[in-house]
Amino acid sequence: ALLGAATAPEQRFLRSLLSGEVRQGALDAVALEGVAAAAGVPAAELRRAAMLDGSLARVAAAVLADGAAALREVTLRVGRPVQPMLANTATSVAQALAALGPCAVEEKLDGIRVQVHRDGDDVRVYTRSLDDITGRLPEVAELARTLPGERFILDGEVIGQAPDGRPVPFQEVASRVGSRIDVEAARRTLPVVPYFFDVLASGDEVLLDLPVRERYAALAALVPEESRVRRLVVEDPDGQAAAAEEFWAETLRRGHEGVMAKGLDSTYAAGRRGRHWLKVKPVHTLDLVVLAVERGHGRRTGLLSNLHLGARAADGTYAMLGKTFKGLTDEMLRWQTERLRELAVEDDGFTVRVRPELVVEIAYDGLQRSPRYPAGVALRFARVLRHRPDKRADEADTVETVLGEDEGG
Repeated sequence: ALLGAATAPEQRFLRSLLSGEVRQGALDAVALEGVAAAAGVPAAELRRAAMLDGSLARVAAAVLADGAAALREVTLRVGRPVQPMLANTATSVAQALAALGPCAVEEKLDGIRVQVHRDGDDVRVYTRSLDDITGRLPEVAELARTLPGERFILDGEVIGQAPDGRPVPFQEVASRVGSRIDVEAARRTLPVVPYFFDVLASGDEVLLDLPVRERYAALAALVPEESRVRRLVVEDPDGQAAAAEEFWAETLRRGHEGVMAKGLDSTYAAGRRGRHWLKVKPVHTLDLVVLAVERGHGRRTGLLSNLHLGARAADGTYAMLGKTFKGLTDEMLRWQTERLRELAVEDDGFTVRVRPELVVEIAYDGLQRSPRYPAGVALRFARVLRHRPDKRADEADTVETVLGEDEGG
């Protein structure tokens, strides 16, 4: 009956929806607003319940069946993971201090975000996506059992450390949570260390609504200093600005990726990217040469979108360092499509290879090891800042420059 009442485009959409082939979806936030409207409950209350429960689907089923009363039954429980609080970005330490006022500045570790639940001898370790990885990180469970509390939920990061104490690259740590690893062998070759920066529950007390300064006091009572993320409390942002900048510089010297600034009076907004947590990371830039480009799809159909990026190698060729389509505005896409068509030398219908002449300025967060690329590294989170038609390809950055940036940062 529905298909019979639908127009032809609507029928195509419905068929795709029912067969799982529809290329359109709604984020959880949009679905949540719809559930709140259907159940007649405030979206804010439903959002909090979904965050505490960890499953919008489960909470939606309950609230649609039992109404607002179902939301009052949802609370934080040890053993049931909660969506972690996330951070927004600041461009500098000074900007973060100005935005937050009194805050804590913490080292930002580049590892695996973990949420650790302990109830007596039972310890569970969850990822930021709420996957149970307890068996893959026995070191974390072992440490949790040595802590004085019998029941708690901790938020932290797991990193690998080289013999000199410096952190190892993220992808090496990520391999420790792979589904097909020999845990004992991996433990011998790459031991990991957990560091905690927050506590969400302790004993029978839920701490989410306490300010950072009080949650940190509770954390310090549970976790020894050597297992807590290093931090600097900045009560006076103006008077302590220099100390905060030095903490940032020292964090980078220690090999970490930046800092997190957290408002001292802020609560824990589970599952939200709150404005009270700000991450500050150095931004690296390079001038790289476009070696090829992939045809776009979806709203970018008909445009040349995903750029293959290379640095100048010692032998005069170009070593590919990765791909990106991020950062491109509609106007930039149109311009690069026209320009790269002029430079095209080969087209297999998906990838267009071009003469290495167009230079682009790329921002990226760092490098990671990659056997796929000739230099052995790839750019992390690369995005296009601007095209540089004013630069010649022989003025682009070299592989040596790229590797030197990594060693220096």
